[in-house]
Amino acid sequence: MQVRLDDTDRKILSLLQEDATLSLDEVAARVGASKTPVWNRIRKLREAGVIKAEVAILDADSLGLEACFFVLIRTAEHDPEWAQRFLSAVRKRPEVLEAHRLAGDIDYILKVRVRNARAYDRFYQALISEVRIHNVTALLSMEEIKATTALPLG
Repeated sequence: MQVRLDDTDRKILSLLQEDATLSLDEVAARVGASKTPVWNRIRKLREAGVIKAEVAILDADSLGLEACFFVLIRTAEHDPEWAQRFLSAVRKRPEVLEAHRLAGDIDYILKVRVRNARAYDRFYQALISEVRIHNVTALLSMEEIKATTALPLG
């Protein structure tokens, strides 16, 4: 369900997307409103599910997770049991940062972050041991050009 946002809501969300550690005083000052109405708006945005979580974004390279692979998966199976096994296998793997079901020739794409090619191979071997996959293509990202968690609020 889409939530209607006014300009003040968008300003609040924009600030929090940039830095969720801002104090209520700072957010209120930057939005040009008092604390209580800003707090009420933030509370309502949380309750409506617009604000899903507040997290720390870690630097993968600093943690030694230097290899980012995009894994294209084609399957010949589309029955509910296979899909459930696949989803379970993907969801329990911490290396999988994102997983999407696609329209077109590729059924799924995974974004996988690991230390190196050997670590990717261990991930791949574990995945195919849990669920039958018709075809897997792994693409190594040579350079991350843009990465953001901020959604466009236009």
